[in-house]
Amino acid sequence: MNDMRAALHDSYGPPEVLYEGRVPVPVRKPGEVLVRVHAASVNGGDLYGRAGKVRLVTGRRFPQRTGLDFTGEVAEVDASVPGLRVGDRVWGILGRSFGSAAEYVAVRPRQIAYAPGNVTLTEAASLPAGGTTSLTALRDKAGLRAGERLLVRGASGGVGSVAVQLGKAFGAHVTGLVSAKNADFVRELGADEVLDHRATPLAKLDRYDVIMDTVGTEHRLLRNRLAPGGRLVSIAFDIDHPVRSIGYLLGSAVHGRQRVRFFSGNPKHDLFAELTAYVERGDLRPVVDTVHPLAGIAAAHRALEAGGVRGKHVIQLV
Repeated sequence: MNDMRAALHDSYGPPEVLYEGRVPVPVRKPGEVLVRVHAASVNGGDLYGRAGKVRLVTGRRFPQRTGLDFTGEVAEVDASVPGLRVGDRVWGILGRSFGSAAEYVAVRPRQIAYAPGNVTLTEAASLPAGGTTSLTALRDKAGLRAGERLLVRGASGGVGSVAVQLGKAFGAHVTGLVSAKNADFVRELGADEVLDHRATPLAKLDRYDVIMDTVGTEHRLLRNRLAPGGRLVSIAFDIDHPVRSIGYLLGSAVHGRQRVRFFSGNPKHDLFAELTAYVERGDLRPVVDTVHPLAGIAAAHRALEAGGVRGKHVIQLV
């Protein structure tokens, strides 16, 4: 086992720059876990990385990889690592690097946890990034409480579809802001109310205790729709106007009594373990839009960029 299949790109650009190639299997360092990847999802960060919109982080060395989260089974592990054995089903996130759309990844034990036993690893691949992000945003950053009014902007997507479900699990009254064609889908996820984002200007929205924004634009308008004591949590910024967007978020957090919170997730073991519990209790179900083979990585990126996604596009390797 010297090399493996992986999604690669030799330049920044549109989805068509992606292809299935071969790279060396990662060498596991002492204390690390080698995971045979069953599936990975396509996230917004993957699109930014491939397009070169975060090249200050990704650099100019090619070929580059794609993929942030994964599900799979332990292929190699040190005897000194407690609680993990070859063959265990796990899921996790690489952290702040790309490369999970490949047959193997080498990770630290704190980057993974046991995957839920009541869903397939392909289904489960729709949840690590969106699930840990939503859990952190709603519970840890916004402090969402039972009985509060929650608005999820982009409620049908990979993060928003999880946020709707978790919002209901926390006892909130959940409103989803989506395209009209996805309204019934978001209701099926448990939303109490669904609004068509084209027919409902942000300035005309009701007031909410918590607003979770997955889009990254018009934060000033969203902040104005907060009820007294309300909190806006954004997991995205305007990638086309990053300085202005991030500047507003940071300034609002400092001068707005902590009503605006922005974060970029890098979850660890305990958060994955909690996410597993939510799935196994039935509070959270995976939502897979389409399953693609690794050779279809460009099509998966193209589909996510086109919008209107329901849950996640998943890359299946096993």
